[in-house]
Amino acid sequence: MKVNLKPRAMMYPSPAVVASAYDEDGNADCCTLAFATMCSHHPPAIMIAINSTLKRKTLKSILYSKEFCVGFPDISQVSEADYMGIASGYDTDKVKDVGYTTKKAELVNAPVINEFKASVECRTMNVVNIGSHTQITGEIVNIQADEEILNDKNKIDFDLLNPIAWDDVSHSYYSMGEKIADGFKTGLKFK
Repeated sequence: MKVNLKPRAMMYPSPAVVASAYDEDGNADCCTLAFATMCSHHPPAIMIAINSTLKRKTLKSILYSKEFCVGFPDISQVSEADYMGIASGYDTDKVKDVGYTTKKAELVNAPVINEFKASVECRTMNVVNIGSHTQITGEIVNIQADEEILNDKNKIDFDLLNPIAWDDVSHSYYSMGEKIADGFKTGLKFK
């Protein structure tokens, strides 16, 4: 039997990613987000959403610069990612607090957090306020990845990236798990 539940933000799995941008003074700022997803193949684009009802310095920095990066922490970086989501950029330098460093992105004016094995560089395409959050769509103009997470076809290997998942219901982090099937193949049996 199905049970009706109270509406709430829900998406499974939800990635734990870190958005970063430079503020008006050129300082790197970042925050951890669970509201992030792909939204277009052509042009390649992602969507992030940052709570605008709270004082979020990273949101202010992205709206100012119109460029940002999204980094993908792996499960060994869960404490650092969690801290980047709970500390305020108005009070501290979160990147330095966890012992990380940044460099300027290749194609946008935004900081890449060096310790994340994969980062996407984005230019803002669209901004819209939706309820409690500001939704930002960014065109992906470059992807940086450490060689150690690439497969033999020079593409990111999901298992080697080992990204973090977030559960907004239990407020818990998870690892993603194992591959169970090949996409665009397993369903062919129904044709």
